[in-house]
Amino acid sequence: MTARLEIHGVTKAFGATRALGGVDLSAARGEVHAVLGENGAGKSTLMKLLGGAEAPDAGEISLDGAPFHPRSPREARELGVSVVYQELSLCAHLTVEENILLGVEPATAGVLRRAEGRTKVDAALAKVLGDAHGRFGATDLVGDLKSGDRQLVEIARALAQAEGCRVLILDEPTSSLAADDATRLFELVKRIAKDGTTVLYVTHFLEELPRVADRWTVMRDGITVGSGDIEGTSANDLVEKMAGRAIEQLFTRTKTTRGEAVLEVKDVAGASKPERASLTLRRGEVLGIAGLVGAGRTELLRLLFGLDPRRAGTIEARGTMGLLSEDRKGEGLLLARTVGENVTLSKLPGFVVRPSWTRDAAETRIRELSIKCAGPDARAFELSGGNQQKVALARLLHEDVDIWLLDEPTRGIDVASKAQIYRLIDELASRGKALLVVSSHLPELLGVCDRICVMRRGLLGPARPAGEWTEKALLAEASGAA
Repeated sequence: MTARLEIHGVTKAFGATRALGGVDLSAARGEVHAVLGENGAGKSTLMKLLGGAEAPDAGEISLDGAPFHPRSPREARELGVSVVYQELSLCAHLTVEENILLGVEPATAGVLRRAEGRTKVDAALAKVLGDAHGRFGATDLVGDLKSGDRQLVEIARALAQAEGCRVLILDEPTSSLAADDATRLFELVKRIAKDGTTVLYVTHFLEELPRVADRWTVMRDGITVGSGDIEGTSANDLVEKMAGRAIEQLFTRTKTTRGEAVLEVKDVAGASKPERASLTLRRGEVLGIAGLVGAGRTELLRLLFGLDPRRAGTIEARGTMGLLSEDRKGEGLLLARTVGENVTLSKLPGFVVRPSWTRDAAETRIRELSIKCAGPDARAFELSGGNQQKVALARLLHEDVDIWLLDEPTRGIDVASKAQIYRLIDELASRGKALLVVSSHLPELLGVCDRICVMRRGLLGPARPAGEWTEKALLAEASGAA
């Protein structure tokens, strides 16, 4: 196949920080090309260069043989390159049509050409929905759509706004999707590629690659360390290239003796969800909650932490409680503040706080979690998504809470960092902490939890030992097929 996108020796620095030190990548027309690497490897910076948000310092980028140097995201789209970022940027109060056309509405002398706009929207929706055309329509409010459908709207917008979209970049597209929605996304990606669009697929879920990608490129520390065909490449090979070393064991679980009950929940109900939930969590235990997106798992954790109202039931907690939010950008971090402030602000030594105390306390957690940053004074928004997640975890470590409520603790984190987080969960349980873990990644729950319960449509089922569950059984229970 003829190369559509060629990248040679691209570099980019932000002040003294080198984000890219020499990236090479070649992707053909109609190819799904996976871009892999640990958090901080430079993937996000490369996507910003291709999307026109940043300009490279050196190196060459060409598109269909012509130099590609967009000066803005709009210019990148006009040249046929569009990016769908991990954090969706839709306006919930607008319709599907309004979101797709936002900023590129066809108009003459300020008067909208509505028929032309609707034709463009219908074509984009037909492309992303395929056989499921009619699942939602142009006049539906985005705020009324479920997570998987919002992802489809974001992709439809990317296709509609990029003139004859030649390269579509998807950044962690399945990180917030349930299994059935992820399967539909894979089918969509393959349809788009079959029509001739090149897809750059950025992901940390290596198990997805055989289902969706043709080739791969791995980045580490801002440079390309390898490329190849998906066929014939094992997940272990990719992990070694990403981490620069072998990951001996992904899941770590030390056998512990469960202690006293520190959290007892009886028939609790929220304003809308959960409908009814009961559970008992003990010291030294990791209790997992599985379920489809929208089942009420996040609402349960927010209710337990006191963020959402409780309309029924009782909660007894014996010890301090901390919550890791699934929405790290919206409510988990203060992005404009420093890493040190994010780690320490929830637990200060008194009314007067010395900056040196903040830096020293944060340094300890930065080393403990291997957070890649310029130091405690770095702003949280400057970090990659995975390193931001580690900062949110560092805050709970600093608080030294007894009960950990973890909502999607490894979302957006690379394989090596996942192994590190799993070891941390194991160490906390061994120290007598109690952990309640919500995750959409079923192998994660099976690997780290002692017991697992399933939430379906707001109802929490009984907990059973993790060894009694399989991925198939958890999916069947969550979907109501059991």
